[in-house]
Parts: sequence; structure tokens; C-alpha cells
Amino acid sequence: MRTKDLVATAISNTFRSKLRTTLTVLAIFVGAFTLTLTNAVGAGVSQYVDAQVGALGSPDVFIITQASDATAAGDGPVEYDAESSASVSSRQGPPGTTTKALTDADLRAIAETSGIESVDPIRSVQPDYVEYDSGTPYEFSINATSAVTTADLTAGAQLDGSAEEAQLVLQDTFVIPLGFASADDAVGASVSIGITDILGEKHVVDATVVGVSLESLLAAGAGANDALIAELADAQSGGIDTAVTSYGVAVAHFDTALAAEGISALKADLATEGYSASTIEDQLGAVQTVINGIVGVLNAFAVIALIAAAFGIINTLLMSVQERTREIGLMKAMGMSGGKVYTLFSLEAIFIGFLGSAIGAGVAIGLGSALSAVLSQGFLSGLPGLNILLFEPMSVAFVILLVMVIAFLSGTLPAQRAAKQNPIESLRYE
Repeated sequence: MRTKDLVATAISNTFRSKLRTTLTVLAIFVGAFTLTLTNAVGAGVSQYVDAQVGALGSPDVFIITQASDATAAGDGPVEYDAESSASVSSRQGPPGTTTKALTDADLRAIAETSGIESVDPIRSVQPDYVEYDSGTPYEFSINATSAVTTADLTAGAQLDGSAEEAQLVLQDTFVIPLGFASADDAVGASVSIGITDILGEKHVVDATVVGVSLESLLAAGAGANDALIAELADAQSGGIDTAVTSYGVAVAHFDTALAAEGISALKADLATEGYSASTIEDQLGAVQTVINGIVGVLNAFAVIALIAAAFGIINTLLMSVQERTREIGLMKAMGMSGGKVYTLFSLEAIFIGFLGSAIGAGVAIGLGSALSAVLSQGFLSGLPGLNILLFEPMSVAFVILLVMVIAFLSGTLPAQRAAKQNPIESLRYE
């Protein structure tokens, strides 16, 4: 019997006992359905977290501050030291810590640390408003670290850090109020940003919108390249050169080829110099770990359902072997080898697994896609860009293949029993 004939016969034999096969397929369906949905939840949440991480900074940068003086509960406040403190509001660090300012000398010391390629201070600017074409002005803020972030774009392009032109990545919630027809319409337009200097005088800075992004939960404000931030900072200083002599935070780029051990060593070197350095992974690693843990638990429940379904496959095929004992004896008497009999029953198990997993994955995709669309417009509307159920082709294919492998392993015992049948005794079986 050729391979094609074995496959056709296996499919045909699967439907001999329709009720038994249907119940087994339903058991597999539950496991495959659950596993597909949990994988989709994991993929959707992970994609959203990655987008949020991109709004905080690049993976090859340290966010650097002066080492803070932490105060444990009940210890009381830390005494002010005029020699090591500076009056700058960096808004960094957990409650109960005092963050000291970075000076130009600190920036030079950080830049001279082996492994650091470049270091730039974060210049905080507080614009008053943004407007387009002399329309209605709206209150406006800029993310101080946006020059090293990756925006979750809906239109346009990322900021060009080397550009001399003042560039802006506008939040999508500003598009319609400012008078643009769509996000694409806003790209390339020039907007005016109003800012008040330290002397109380008003200034207007023009910037070109190069992209439109979804709002981020982790980094508030629009994106601005170095050129725009420098222009706004100069306007904010009111022309007083000594207005900015210290900084709350600095961004240091390091070699992307460094392994985890090298990054840890570089952090230790900076800590020795009195600086606290953290990467984006440090800041959100725990969040991703929690998400992976939750998805892992959900997947475990799905795998338990599949294991239960595996016993259903074993039972179905054992019953099939018993019912077809005389048929197996006849096939072997006519020259079919034990290997082909084994293959025939293994193919039946694989087909049952495929049938249940394909239907389960298909229903999960259909219902999940509809549910995701409804949730994104309702309960999850406050989380722009979150696709709570993201069905990736490779993930769905993995689920189907996994179930087929489980089905094959489940069918091993019945297939071996069928292959070892004695043709003479089988023909005598009543």
C-alpha cells in the first residue's frame, strides 16, 4: 500500500465511529482553543509592552543619575550637603530618595568611563502650547528623553537625531483638534510651539511634524529631536548662559556589542564613580517577567487539557484496534507489513489531532479577533495601541504541530498493538 493510500485509508477509518471520534476531537478542540488564545494574549501584551518600552528609550543607553541617598522607613530625612547637592528637579528615583544634580564635570567623568561611547544631558523644557496655522492653541508637553526613544508610530517616521531641522513627533490625540484631517495629513506640516522664558517673556518656536504616535502610558509628552529641544531650552533660558548649569538626568550610549556581563561591569564602574545607571530592561524587566509568568500558567492549563485529550485518543484507537482485529489480520495475511499497519494507525491519531487542533485554532482566531476589536473600542479604549489578542501565524502553526505530536505519541501504544497482531489469531477473532 502506497503512502497516498495509507493516508486516504487513515482518514476514512477515522470516521468509522463518528460519535467516538467527534468526542475525542472535541477534547482536543478545548486544549487547542485555549492554547491558541493564551499564546495570542501573551503576544498581544508583549507587543504592547515592547512599544511602551520603546517610548522610554533605546536598548543601548543608560539612564544615569547621581547615586541617591536612600532613606529607609523610620530613618528620617538625609541631611542636606551643599557640596554634593544642587537645586535641580529631576523627578527620578523612588519615594524616600534624594537625587543630586549632574554637573558638566560629571558629564565629562561619565564620558571618560571605558565602554561609554557618548553622554548627553537631558534638558527639560516646559512649553506652554502648540498650535497649527494660527488655530486654537492647546496645552502641550515634551518628553525630555524623546531624542533616544522609539515612538509607536501611526504615521510618518521616527525622529532624526542628527538633523539640524527642529522635528516633532505629535501624539495622535492632537491631530484632529489642531485641524488636521488625519495623521498622514499632519506629517510634514509646520506647527508653532509657545514657551515662556525665566524672565516671563513669550517665545514661539516652529517645528516640522515628522511623525504621529500613539500616546504612551510610560512616557508622557510629544517627541522632539535634539535640535528642537536645544532651541526650546535656549528660548526658555531667556538668553542667560548660566541658567542651566546642572541636570537631573543624562543619557549615555554604550557599545551594543556588549554582553550582559559587560553591561553589568560597566554599571559597576559607574557606581564606583558615584553614578546610578539603569537600562530600559532594568526598569521594565519585572513587568515582562510577570506577564510571561501569567501566560505560562494559562498555557499550563491548556496543556493539561491536551493531556486529557491524549487519553481520549488512546482509548479511541484501542477500541478501533479491537473492533478491527479481523481486518488487521486480513491485511497482514495479504502481505501488509507490521510497519505499515503501525503507520496506518499512527496516521489516524495524527489526523484526529490535526482535526481537533485546526478547528480549535480556527475558532479561537475567529472569536478572538472579534473580541479583541470589541474590547479595543470599549473596555480597553484607554490603552491605545493594545491588541489584547494577537494571533501570529508561527504561534498558531506551533499549536497545531504540538497537538499533532501529542496525538502521534498517544497513538503509539494502539499502533504497536495493531502492528504486533498475529494474522492467524486475528482472523480467528470473533
